[in-house]
Amino acid sequence: MKKLVYLAMLLMGLLVLFSGCQKEETTGEAQPGKEKIKPRWTIGMSQCNLGEPWRVQMNLDIKNEAAKHPEIRVVFKDAQNDSLRQRAQIEEFINMGVDLLIVSPKEAAPLTPPVAAAYDRGIPVIVLDRRVLGDKYTCFIGADNKRIGRAVGEWVVKRLGGKGKVVELKGLMTSTPGQERHSGFREGIKGSEIEVIFEADMKWLEPEARKEMESALARFRRIDLVYAHNDPGAHGAYLAAKAAGREKEIIFVGIDGLPHEGQVYVQQGILEASFEYPTGGKEAIQVALEILNGQKVPREIKLPSRVFTRENIDRGGEWLEDQKGEERK
Repeated sequence: MKKLVYLAMLLMGLLVLFSGCQKEETTGEAQPGKEKIKPRWTIGMSQCNLGEPWRVQMNLDIKNEAAKHPEIRVVFKDAQNDSLRQRAQIEEFINMGVDLLIVSPKEAAPLTPPVAAAYDRGIPVIVLDRRVLGDKYTCFIGADNKRIGRAVGEWVVKRLGGKGKVVELKGLMTSTPGQERHSGFREGIKGSEIEVIFEADMKWLEPEARKEMESALARFRRIDLVYAHNDPGAHGAYLAAKAAGREKEIIFVGIDGLPHEGQVYVQQGILEASFEYPTGGKEAIQVALEILNGQKVPREIKLPSRVFTRENIDRGGEWLEDQKGEERK
C-alpha cells in the first residue's frame, strides 16, 4: 500500500513539473548574462493561426521589434485557425488585464464581440491585417487588399494582352482580405476579355490550393494564368500543374512577397509575379508604444506595397502606383 501511495505522489509531482513547462511564448524574458529588467507593460498578441508562413513572419516581426524595448512584454497566443478558440484567447487576455491587445483575426464577424469587449474595458486594441466589424478598436494597421487585388488584375490584363482564361484560387472568403483581393481583382480585369473559368476557396492553405488546381486541370484543357490570393496558394497550384506536366503553359501569380517565399519563387521562375503584402508586425509594436506612452495615433494606417517580377526583383521590386512613402492617415 505504501508503495502505491509513493508511486501516486511521484506521478503527481511529474505532472506538476510537466505542466509548469507548458508556458506561453513571450518576449521580454531575461537573456543569459544580462540583468533582468521588469517590463512596464504587457501586450497580448492574438494570432489567428501559424499554419501560413506569412503569419509566422508577422509574429517574428513583432518579436524582433519588441526585443528592442525591454519596457514591454509580449504574450503570444495561436488560435490554430479556430475562431471560437481565438475568441476564448482574447477573453483570457482581458481577464489577465493586459495593457494593450494586438489582434489579427481569423474572421471579421466572430471576432468583433471580443475585440469590442476589450475596447469597452479600456484596453487599447490594434487590429492587424484583417478587419473586424464596427469601430470599437483603437487602430487598424494593414495594406490595402482591394488596391493590391486591382493591381494584380491590371497586371494580368497587360500580361495576357487583354484576353485569356484564368483560374482564381481565393483565400478564406469569410475574411476581409479574401473578399477584397477578389473584388479588387475583378475591378482590375473589368472591360477586358479575361475570363475566370474556375474559382475556389483554398482557405489560404497550399495543400487546399493544390487540390483545387488538380480539379481545374482535370476540367479545362486550356488555362493561361492562375491568380492565387497568397503565394503558398500559387505554389500549390504550380506543383499540381507540374505533376500534370502543364506548368510551362501556365503563368502563376500570388500575393505576399516574403523574401524567403514569394520573392524566391519569382527568382526561381515558379511565379511570374508576387505582390507584397507587408505583415505590419514592426509597425504594430511601434504604434503600441505610442499608445502606451499616451500619444495619439491614427485610426487607420495603410502600409505600402510592391510588386516583384523577374525584371525588377534584383532592384527591390517596384512600388505600386502612388504607394511609395505613403504616410499615416
